[in-house]
Amino acid sequence: MTDKAEFKAALTANAEAVDRVLDELLAETDGHENRVMEAMRYSALGGGKRVRPFLVTQSAALFEVDEERALRAAAAVEMVHCYSLIHDDLPAMDNDDLRRGQPTCHIAFDDATAILAGDALLTKAFEVLAEDATHQDAKVRADLVLALAKASGHQGMVGGQMLDIYAEDHELDMPEITRLQRMKTGELIAVSCELGAVLGKASENARHRLHNYAHDIGLAFQIADDLLDVEGDAAEVGKQTGKDAAAGKATFVSLLGIEQAHTQAQLLSNQAQEHLEIFGEKADSLRALAHFIVNRRS
Repeated sequence: MTDKAEFKAALTANAEAVDRVLDELLAETDGHENRVMEAMRYSALGGGKRVRPFLVTQSAALFEVDEERALRAAAAVEMVHCYSLIHDDLPAMDNDDLRRGQPTCHIAFDDATAILAGDALLTKAFEVLAEDATHQDAKVRADLVLALAKASGHQGMVGGQMLDIYAEDHELDMPEITRLQRMKTGELIAVSCELGAVLGKASENARHRLHNYAHDIGLAFQIADDLLDVEGDAAEVGKQTGKDAAAGKATFVSLLGIEQAHTQAQLLSNQAQEHLEIFGEKADSLRALAHFIVNRRS
């Protein structure tokens, strides 16, 4: 899958399939408590490229995993991602008004409902992974839950967000910025590949190659994100740009410069693709994603 149009069509088709599963899993209920479900659906079904779910389904496809099971795991990862966006956008965190081109959850609803919607998406993700419909093998389900929990918690995404808050008042060097972004962004990207391998009961070597691939594209993704904050147009990106510079935060771009940041992102993309050699043509979609990540405009 080297054609750009073909890849974008595959990414769109995968996003639509994930949206279908999310729509089913996040069914509305009767009663006043349904307001939190409305907020969950607003955030989870509000668009987005669904890069992390794409990683789950395409990694799972390497091992011929049933598509519906892979889509359930993909939906669980997207729920965790959407929860993190809801909470990141809150006034106590990044205080953003725009996400994916629409008002953020706390603007569309209110702060309290947004907090609860994020909490509910997080817990729903683990409910989905623990259900029999995700895999018939209880050990596989337990491994899925464990992997996502580690990637999401204090040693992963949440810990990275804490470091990001710390960075607002402290000057970080390149190794510290790299660690921050590996935790905040990279761990959820890495576990997306890992879940596909877990579902397929892959060998240690295969899981290791996928982990290395995901590690590289995770850093490339964040560098591209930092570049969009400097070079991107808010209308195209779908969120406010220029915030990092305004806040005086150290980023890959502020430390490397724009030209070197572009070069580093491309090097990481190329390196990521090398890790996929053992999978042959079956990994073409993952190769195309590595290329897409460093050339995206939103």
